[in-house]
This record gives sequence, C-alpha cells and structure tokens, in this order.
Amino acid sequence: AKYGSDYGIGITGVAGPDGGSETKPVGTVHIALAGPGDKDIEHQHKRFPGDRERVRSQSAQWALNMLRQAL
Repeated sequence: AKYGSDYGIGITGVAGPDGGSETKPVGTVHIALAGPGDKDIEHQHKRFPGDRERVRSQSAQWALNMLRQAL
C-alpha cells in the first residue's frame, strides 16, 4: 500500500437533502471494506433515515464497525 495501510474503507451514496431518486432515495449508502493480502472486499448496501448529517454520521459509524469486526 502506498501509505502503508492494511485496510481501506470506501463510502458513497446519497446523503441529501437533494439528489435522491425513486431507485436511489436519500439515505442510500454503499460501504466497502478491503483487507490485507487476498482478503475479500466486503460490501454492504444500507438505507439510513434522517437528515444529511445523520446519514453521514451513521454511515461513518457503520464503516468503522465493519473495520472493528474485521480486526
């Protein structure tokens, strides 16, 4: 890894208040975790309720919990 990391986390989605659609409503989030070596990438698709800050906070907490469980 360029920066010496063993794990990587990626988060993308629609936090709002705008940008949602019928197929991707506000609160839709995809979170991925990649581990060292040949470890598989874990991906989770979530839908968090609330305003922009709440969606962002819940997404970050979920991602960090995925990392905690992987360690």
